[in-house]
Amino acid sequence: MKYILGEKIGMSQVFDTEGNVTPVTVISASPNVVIGARTKEKNGYEAVEVGFGDRKRKNIKKPQQGYFKDLGNFRYVREFRAQDATYKIPNTGEKIDVSVFKEGDAVRVSGITKAKGFQGVMKRHGFHGAPASHGTKHAHREPGSIGGGGGRAGGRVVKGMKMAGRMGGVRMTTKGLKIVSVDVENGLLAVSGAVPGRRGTLLEIRG
Repeated sequence: MKYILGEKIGMSQVFDTEGNVTPVTVISASPNVVIGARTKEKNGYEAVEVGFGDRKRKNIKKPQQGYFKDLGNFRYVREFRAQDATYKIPNTGEKIDVSVFKEGDAVRVSGITKAKGFQGVMKRHGFHGAPASHGTKHAHREPGSIGGGGGRAGGRVVKGMKMAGRMGGVRMTTKGLKIVSVDVENGLLAVSGAVPGRRGTLLEIRG
């Protein structure tokens, strides 16, 4: 079980010895600190709680300050559930850095996607829109019929109908990614392909 928290820096590309290019996302994952644990006896499940990032102590609520003790002034706190019954939960205060991963490791990355605001069906769901000519007026980007007639719909709009609405800003996990390079000295990971979110987004990387 491998895991770490990091921040998205941006995208780049890596060339191999044969000149083939691989698009990568660079993630800054400075050392995470173990600040707590969940056990089956006390909590009903096993997990490790880690802190990441830094902020001013005066901006941290007093209960959190007491919980963090002298471990650090963390901006983010996340839990990673133990996937393997044989996994040994690390001790409080232990540090986790990018060295837990190696090149070629398969990972999945979770984060909050870019928020796009209120969008129409063409952008949000990929609708093709109405014909551009032949009598079409004012309906070029409209969704068309949403039901509501007789028959299967039964005089109503069925649940889950694709419509305009708020797009993005939701948690998403991208699977099937690979670690392309690991820079232990600078705390950087290069992951193949794209990951959710804008620059600076908090990411959870699981092996």
